[in-house]
Amino acid sequence: MDRRRSRRGKHMRKRKKAGIAGPIIMVAGLALGVFLLKDYFPWQKNQQTQESQATHQSTETEASQSVETVKTARIMAHGDLLYHDIIYASALQADGSYDFSENFTYVQPWLEQADLAIGDFEGTISDDFPLAGYPLFNAPSSVATAMGQAGYDVMDLAHNHILDSHLSGLQSTVNYLAAAGIDSVGVYPDGNRAEMPIYIREVNGIKIAILAYAYGFNGMEAGLTQEEYDAYLSDLNQEKMQAELARAEREADFTIVMPQMGVEYQIEPSQEQIDLYHQMVEWGADVVLGGHPHVIQPSETLEKDGEKKLIIYSMGNFLSNQRMETMEGVLNYQWTERGVLMDLEIEKDHSGTRIKTAQARPSWVKRVPREGTPYYLYQTLILEDFIAGGTYRDQLSPEDQARIDQAYQETLDHVGLNW
Repeated sequence: MDRRRSRRGKHMRKRKKAGIAGPIIMVAGLALGVFLLKDYFPWQKNQQTQESQATHQSTETEASQSVETVKTARIMAHGDLLYHDIIYASALQADGSYDFSENFTYVQPWLEQADLAIGDFEGTISDDFPLAGYPLFNAPSSVATAMGQAGYDVMDLAHNHILDSHLSGLQSTVNYLAAAGIDSVGVYPDGNRAEMPIYIREVNGIKIAILAYAYGFNGMEAGLTQEEYDAYLSDLNQEKMQAELARAEREADFTIVMPQMGVEYQIEPSQEQIDLYHQMVEWGADVVLGGHPHVIQPSETLEKDGEKKLIIYSMGNFLSNQRMETMEGVLNYQWTERGVLMDLEIEKDHSGTRIKTAQARPSWVKRVPREGTPYYLYQTLILEDFIAGGTYRDQLSPEDQARIDQAYQETLDHVGLNW
């Protein structure tokens, strides 16, 4: 009896001890299991890594998107394409057609680098009037063909010779340029200026407005009614210019103005030019590219709202028969064969659109006699290609080398553009 009681008491003591140790072992086992499972099933670690990677990728994406929102466009523009009658005659082919492509042999590679190429054609193209140079310019339609092949996108027609073939000549000029793939600015061939939107061309995601104005029309406007004048032409009426620049400011990212005014053959701008071109910048112009004097006038840099704006008072002639041999006795005659190809890069980002770089590339018209004829080969040269070290330097005679070296340096000094 006593022995059984004693055995039962010993067994109960063992069970009591086991009851205390069991939970401790179970807790220890669970802790060890969690620790082992953490390494064996690394879901939590992977989730943290994925979240970290996602944050990093999001940051990279935002940075990438920020870079991608910067858009750029390269713009090239120049002064007068002035087709005198000797240039027509020199382009005449044996079959009676005209070929002006040689005028742009050395220009085309430059224009092909531009996202937007702008010219200034000072004349008309009309089949209803005879071919003519000064004082009533009228060119064959193959002029437009050559311009299209050279790579022009837009042609400024706001100049004092646009009515040389009357109102019908204005319209046919626009039509021939359009057939060659070139838009026109500064005239309204449908007679609807009041209703027309301003000209805006989107280039690489940048909306570029181009406005053009002429100081007058050589008295040829006398054949128009006031209603026709207002509907077809674009002059220097300040109220209209200010209103159109305000529209451009609202609707476009960048605004180019191409005014035709100034004193012919004067290499410095008049006070009237200075005052009006400054006013254009105040009204919203980012670049003012002047024309009409037939010689180069200097550039000027202004600042507005923390951004640099550019004026060149005259880009000079880009192609003509005006030169030292034909203009002797005229003030500054040596400058008539010189011009500049304005080369601008603009950029747009979240803060706005501005000029990033600006260069004035000197140009010069080469005229070579065609042997056995009274005619010539006319070619516009971009002088970087022909100065010492240039691609085509060896094509020039020593006399022409000296002449363009002087033209190149004097043009750079005179324009004075250090962007």
